[in-house]
Amino acid sequence: MTSRWWDEPTAGEIVWCHFPDYINPHPKPRPTLILTVFDDEAPQFHVRVAYGTSQRTTTLHRGEFAILRERNLAAYGAAGLSYDTKFDLKQVLDLPYTTEWFSVPPAAPHGQTPKLGTLHPSLVRAVQAAFQASTR
Repeated sequence: MTSRWWDEPTAGEIVWCHFPDYINPHPKPRPTLILTVFDDEAPQFHVRVAYGTSQRTTTLHRGEFAILRERNLAAYGAAGLSYDTKFDLKQVLDLPYTTEWFSVPPAAPHGQTPKLGTLHPSLVRAVQAAFQASTR
């Protein structure tokens, strides 16, 4: 099967990604946060994404931040998540924004795109702190 390119994404979007175990796409998609969009080869975009997981979301380590429903309902709603999720800015990859690596999430909240939602402005400081911690 040939993969096709998705339309241009935006940094700060939370998308449905087959974040790889090693070098191959993982069969189970998960939320990831787009940190950077590379448009050098537009309309074929590459993105830098941070790993997301719904496991152990209340235990944060260096370089992580969480979007928790009970703590920030507005941020949780904007993110389009189904579960509390933490993102690890130490686990970051550059991937082609194609159907091989990204897929339409269940219920397709933004139509036939990988987008789940967006990062709420109230989380910018948490992301900055996680990023600074991840680079130490």
